[in-house]
Amino acid sequence: MGRRQSNTSIRIGQAAELLGVSVETLRRWEANGRLQTTRSSGRQRLVSIADLSRMLGERRRASPDRPIVAQSARNRFSGIVSRIERGDVAAVVEVVAGPHRLVSLMTAEAVDELGLVVGAEAVCVVKATSVIVEIPG
Repeated sequence: MGRRQSNTSIRIGQAAELLGVSVETLRRWEANGRLQTTRSSGRQRLVSIADLSRMLGERRRASPDRPIVAQSARNRFSGIVSRIERGDVAAVVEVVAGPHRLVSLMTAEAVDELGLVVGAEAVCVVKATSVIVEIPG
C-alpha cells in the first residue's frame, strides 16, 4: 500500500470502531452495496475516508441528538460572538460575556453546524478538570 492510499483509506476494523458497528456489519454493508471497500497489498479491506465521512454524516442526521434538559456544568456564560478565525479544519471562536472574553478552539465543521457568525448570541460552558493559579513575579 502506497503512502497516498494510507492517507485516504483506513482498515475496516478502524472504520467499524469509528462508526460504532461491528466489522461484520461493514461486510454486510459492502455486500449490499452500501459501502465500497478496496484491498491493500496485504489483502486487508480498506474503507475510504470519504465513504467513512459520508456514513458518519448519514448516521448523525438519522439519529439527531436528544435535547439536553440538565447538565452538571455550572460555569455558563451568555455572550456575543466577537471573532471567528476559521481554518480548513479548526476555528478559534471568541465570545464576549460581560467582563469576560472566552476563547474556544473547535472544528470548522462545528462552527458551521452551530451557525456561528460574529454578532450571534452564544452560551459558553466551561468545565475544567483543573485550574492552576499563578502569582506574577
